[in-house]
Amino acid sequence: MTHETVLMKQFVGSLSLLRNLAIVLLGSAFIAISAQLSVPMFPVPMTMQTLAISVIGLTFGARLAGLTLLAYLVEGALGLPVFAGGGAGILKLVGPTSGFLWGFVGMAFLTGWMAENGFSRGFVRLFIAAFVPATLVFVPGVLGLWALTPLDLSGAFNAGALPFLVGDVVKSTLAALVVTGGWAAIKNRQHN
Repeated sequence: MTHETVLMKQFVGSLSLLRNLAIVLLGSAFIAISAQLSVPMFPVPMTMQTLAISVIGLTFGARLAGLTLLAYLVEGALGLPVFAGGGAGILKLVGPTSGFLWGFVGMAFLTGWMAENGFSRGFVRLFIAAFVPATLVFVPGVLGLWALTPLDLSGAFNAGALPFLVGDVVKSTLAALVVTGGWAAIKNRQHN
């Protein structure tokens, strides 16, 4: 696979330290806002967070996406109400949903890595680059639920993964459509 340019780099050009910092902070704010848009479910609400993380991974690339999610976790640990339902605090990073929160860093990095390595353009490739990491985030998420709640492994999977699989297909489709549209906008801009 070849190293491909991601959408953000194509859109803003060279990425200086100041631009990178601004992108990370804006990205973490986007994730924080998306975390507040949710459908109540137990024990983990279904938020638009994973849609935002997929879009960030597909557009920022591996390193910037990973740093964006680390910044998001730090913001939450410091008490900013950025987690689902306005949650905050360091205890969220060691509680029942902590596997999902830490898994988001890996999800963002892997999505960005895939975008940089053959999956940055074309709806199907973008969908795969969004869907695979979004599905893999269930591994640490379910393991965290299993370890930190009375649920057995099957119960943790049924509560923390199964209800969200269809949503992952929908959100991965939306992420691929958004980024495909972004590439089309850049192409149109270059032709005008």
